[in-house]
Amino acid sequence: MQDSQTLDLLRVDRPIIQGPFGGGLSTVELVSTVSNLGGLGSFGVHYLEPDGIVRIATEIREKTDRSFALNLWVSDHDPEANDFSPEAYEAAWRIFEPLYQELGIEKPEQPQRFHPSFDDQIEAILETRPHVFSFVFGIPSKRILDACKVKGITTVGAATTLAEAQALEDAGVDVILSTGFEAGGHRPSFLERAEDSLMGTLPLTRLIASECSRPVIAAGGIVDAQGVEAALSLGAGAAQLGTAFLACDESGTVDQHRSALFSNQSANSQLTRAYTGRLARGMPNRLIKAMTSSGHRLPPFPVQAWFVAPLRAASIEAGDDDFISLYANQAAPLLKRTKAADLMADLTSRLA
Repeated sequence: MQDSQTLDLLRVDRPIIQGPFGGGLSTVELVSTVSNLGGLGSFGVHYLEPDGIVRIATEIREKTDRSFALNLWVSDHDPEANDFSPEAYEAAWRIFEPLYQELGIEKPEQPQRFHPSFDDQIEAILETRPHVFSFVFGIPSKRILDACKVKGITTVGAATTLAEAQALEDAGVDVILSTGFEAGGHRPSFLERAEDSLMGTLPLTRLIASECSRPVIAAGGIVDAQGVEAALSLGAGAAQLGTAFLACDESGTVDQHRSALFSNQSANSQLTRAYTGRLARGMPNRLIKAMTSSGHRLPPFPVQAWFVAPLRAASIEAGDDDFISLYANQAAPLLKRTKAADLMADLTSRLA
């Protein structure tokens, strides 16, 4: 039985949300394909400056007239990454220097900011007026949430604990995304450390659906129709899938990552701060091993991501996955589909 309240708020026909990917992993083709098939396509724009956000929204609207979501990170720098000193930058560089030397990469200059400003980005969201604005790592201000309501933008906030879900509800967020630790990608905790906020998708979804009045979307470790069915049976009005859509040809990931998702490597996903400085789940590779064995405390987000980016580019050019962020959820071994349309057909095959 599909929940009409959730579908109405998201303005979709089917309770399927394609998870938003940042860093070039989202594509207009993937978003529009999912939206045109009745689900909610999502684009992670947290890495883009405001003009890039406007451009992406325009391109999506050229491919679909259906509902879609744009996603931002409310916290764009860890506290210790603000006003990052030259001395701290040099200390962070020493962790990466041997890898850069091995690969023949020059040391990157320290930027004024390591990541676009959320305060600037949100103005682009309000200007472009996507049907849905989803966000992670915090709660936007009352001014922003009120502006979204005035403009008819549905807000979706991510929670990794019941306390975070209650905070989102108290703030007036329209829909709560319940994301369990099985999920690939980042753990978007904002009240406690991510390592202390590791509840599974199913119990977290049941708790939030029972204790909060807002509609709930379940996310984390869902890759097939059975997973969607389980989420809906526990009180979710929809299910969000990241890894399953990331594995599709329409996503922006590289061949090495996609191949790893369909290999035995996908059975060994782990939580790590190696990719960006924030806790995320992905498949083991040389990057994780090197960061784990460095003996140093890793830089905060997004400084870690800044140093990893050239290593990732070198891996892509070399055709290996040594230094790629290999995001994957715990159910990745169940992946079967490489086309978004085929995946959507499978996901909706058991729905009433």
